[in-house]
Amino acid sequence: MPRFHLSMPLAIGQLVDLPPEVAHHIHVVRLAPGDLLTLFNGDGGQYEAVLTEVGKKRATAEVRTFDAREAELPFPVTLAQALPEGTKMDWIIEKAVELGVAAVQPIAARRCVVRLSAERAEKKLEHWRGVAVAAAEQSGRNQLTAIAEPMNLRDWLAAPAEGTRLLLSPRAEASLAVWARDNAAHPVTLLIGPEGGLTEEEEDEARRAGAVAVSMGPRILRTETAALAVVAVLAAQWGGM
Repeated sequence: MPRFHLSMPLAIGQLVDLPPEVAHHIHVVRLAPGDLLTLFNGDGGQYEAVLTEVGKKRATAEVRTFDAREAELPFPVTLAQALPEGTKMDWIIEKAVELGVAAVQPIAARRCVVRLSAERAEKKLEHWRGVAVAAAEQSGRNQLTAIAEPMNLRDWLAAPAEGTRLLLSPRAEASLAVWARDNAAHPVTLLIGPEGGLTEEEEDEARRAGAVAVSMGPRILRTETAALAVVAVLAAQWGGM
């Protein structure tokens, strides 16, 4: 059943004018009056609706039933991702949403090639939030992953974090798998470096701020692989897979 996110209150019996971009998608895939849709607004749960009118630029649907189902991890994960090159951030956000990450914090680190002006950061942020919405629609999640404004690494380290900060580092001696086995499920924040990784100085600063350095083993993971591998390990160990 097609799923769409709507930024509006939803209620059983409501007749909804679907946004133009949703109406266009419905027209393109040739849905017709009487076809069923799933709608969600990020407030929890989802609604089944039936199309009542379909045109090239307009579509309406009647909300029929509510389902309180959720597809969240049993422990919240925040991804603090150093900005990678090109469109890698799009891919990282898309897959992080699919895996159940609750929030993404873009980070400006020393080895980041990408440098965002205030204007570019605003445009990127809007784009990334759109990527997160589309990934939630596809993956069956009814909660939206929060995408925060980019922050400098030092400023981020100085701010409070929820749960344990995990620093993924090839220089770490502790094993992520062992750490996950020895700790019960709880909120986690993952700090992932850019291409080339964080500098030793940045890693030392993260440790002084309370981060626990862990390793995924002898292989060096790419920045677009690292966080996803960590989330998968934690979900397998703590539940959610």
